[in-house]
Amino acid sequence: FSTPQMKNSFQFVTCKIHYSRSPFSTSGILIVMIKQPFLLTKFTPFSSKSKHTLFTFHCNFSIKMASLTARTTPTVQNVPGLTTEEMERVCEQTFQRYESGGLGKRKGKGVAIVWFRNDLRVLDNEALLRAWVSSEAILPVYCVDPRLFGTTHYFGLPKTGALRAQFIIECLNDLKRNLVKRGLDLLIQHGKPEEIIPSLAKAYKAHTVYAHKETCSEEVKVEKLVTRNLQKLVLPSSGGLGNEPRSINTTKLELVWGSTMYHIDDLPFDCESLPDVYTQFRKSVEYKSKIRNCTRLPTSFGPPPEVGDWGHVPQVTELGLQQEKVSKGMNFVGGESAALARVHDYFWKKDLLKVYKETRNGMLEPDYSTKFSPWLASGSLSPRFIYEEVKRYEKERLSNDSTYWVLFELIWRDYFRFLSIKLGNLLFQAGGPQKVNINWSQDQTMFDAWRRGQTGYPLIDANMKELATTGFMSNRGRQIVCSFLVRDMGIDWRMGAEWFETCLLDYDPCSNYGNWTYGAGVGNDPREDRYFSIPKQAQNYDPEGEFVAYWLPELRALPREKRHSPGMMYLNPIVALKHGYTKKAGDSKTAFSSRRGRPEDNRRKWHGGGRTY
Repeated sequence: FSTPQMKNSFQFVTCKIHYSRSPFSTSGILIVMIKQPFLLTKFTPFSSKSKHTLFTFHCNFSIKMASLTARTTPTVQNVPGLTTEEMERVCEQTFQRYESGGLGKRKGKGVAIVWFRNDLRVLDNEALLRAWVSSEAILPVYCVDPRLFGTTHYFGLPKTGALRAQFIIECLNDLKRNLVKRGLDLLIQHGKPEEIIPSLAKAYKAHTVYAHKETCSEEVKVEKLVTRNLQKLVLPSSGGLGNEPRSINTTKLELVWGSTMYHIDDLPFDCESLPDVYTQFRKSVEYKSKIRNCTRLPTSFGPPPEVGDWGHVPQVTELGLQQEKVSKGMNFVGGESAALARVHDYFWKKDLLKVYKETRNGMLEPDYSTKFSPWLASGSLSPRFIYEEVKRYEKERLSNDSTYWVLFELIWRDYFRFLSIKLGNLLFQAGGPQKVNINWSQDQTMFDAWRRGQTGYPLIDANMKELATTGFMSNRGRQIVCSFLVRDMGIDWRMGAEWFETCLLDYDPCSNYGNWTYGAGVGNDPREDRYFSIPKQAQNYDPEGEFVAYWLPELRALPREKRHSPGMMYLNPIVALKHGYTKKAGDSKTAFSSRRGRPEDNRRKWHGGGRTY
């Protein structure tokens, strides 16, 4: 190669090849492959009477093309892509914006406990604020419940995988730091909340335990057990820090609603009357309900009571899990500081909110969508804070379909949360809210091929490898792999839902199981029943095959148009597509249709007049 020379955005190089053929041959073939980012601009052959031939290839090296290729190399990208110092600075500046001297003088008495659950934040944490108002001292506590690290209900998969466990650990470390900065600390206790919370209430003579309300059966059961055990307590007659007589000698559990953008008390209907169709719900709340403001912050939440040992945030290995590190793709940083920094980075620094609707169906790299979901699931980020930032952006920069669409997606999240109250355990049962009777397959070999990314379909396999490697998958990817598992493979949707429960950083039971019931066609709104065609999805959302080539590097050498249909260059498809171009070797039917009739019959039964996506 010649010495590179720069011109505009291109770097020019020249490559000379001396080709010698056998003296016994009269002809020869030399195959030269020029691959991106090199682009051939001029070709100069020179032949001599000798056996040597000189070929000169003049190529340019596009810096723009190099950056495109670089994004497919196996690197790790932190989300947010800011330094620790930058994240802490954004967090502190945000806290300062929400500080208020108008909260008045603290008039409470005694000790209040704040039981942190899926609300690992300081900003817009109403349970924390109520505890501050009602007490002289706050005891924040987090219970490392061993049941969270057990196995799933139906199929015995790990309830919490190592990547989500690490994310929660980072959230706890960050919460502890932020509480210390605000005059408190975080007591870490290992065990069941129904045992720990009453014990602490007795030891510190707490008058109230404040916590955020959950909606699904396992979490609600724990709330009831905590309440029952608190009612058994008989506290001394003195009033905690002082000597004032107490008129009530039991500790109460006060549950606060704080997980949604719209408050449950502001809905125009009770949850039992919640519309079965999302659009009806959305239009109703947008027209009739108002989103409450974020709560304000006092300058300090201190002091805490005297605590001998605050405990420590555990390591992953202390939870019975193997340490895992993200080796490629997106590495989400846990904690409220990272969450607020991501909002700042996406909305204000990179100014990407204005194009969210156009880019949200991407698959590769961090910035095609907001990526707020892991922090929303852990409660490190308040949906009301996102709402207020969107409104501030619309006021200071612009308002368009993209700014609205972020709120549209948050309303979906609200809907699933409220829907879990209405449906109860129907959300987790095979027939779903519709109580559909389907003879699902539970073939373990087929399921393992799906979860390990070994189905023979690059788009499915790439998404599943991203999930296992990073704990994240795009919204588009989730719909595609769900449709493939239940429609094309005929596998019990609950197996897929429980695998997502294991892996996802942003797992919460309402959104996860709500989306899976919709994807499996057993959700409460049958019109949301859709089949996602893999060839069509690949053409629409990964037309160059960059996503599949990133996660399946063996496909990178193939021409772009072959990456989604590599034939013998890749694994044999494990099943034929219900609507597509491939067939499993030796089998002309899909697993799904072999039990339920011809694909055409299934389309009428499952989709009515709907579309194939």
